[in-house]
Amino acid sequence: MKKTKILYWVFTALFGAFMLFSAIPDVMLSAEAVTFMKQLGYPNYFTVFIGVAKVLGVIAILIPGYPRIKEWAYAGLFFDLIGAVYSMLSAMPFNAQMSFMLLPFILGILSYVFYHKLNTAKN
Repeated sequence: MKKTKILYWVFTALFGAFMLFSAIPDVMLSAEAVTFMKQLGYPNYFTVFIGVAKVLGVIAILIPGYPRIKEWAYAGLFFDLIGAVYSMLSAMPFNAQMSFMLLPFILGILSYVFYHKLNTAKN
């Protein structure tokens, strides 16, 4: 149980950090975020919206308890990642740097799996 809890928090913290660090430039509407989102065809208001949604999702997965909200937060963060990959593949040709997107997927999946292992162990 202790090992499961440690692994859950390691993967969740890393996943949350990745999502938060990608959200902050969106919320602040930094020049890099605006340029990147324009390449994908998105307006500035969507950039801010998706950034705020990611911040709220990260808060939801990091706060203990609230299992229903946490489930929705995981779903939303995965929809964001899937949408980001789809948008990149639709707007620009594939390049090797895009495979970096595997990292947040793997961290998110591991966080989610260990979240459920913790909940199963408690019941």
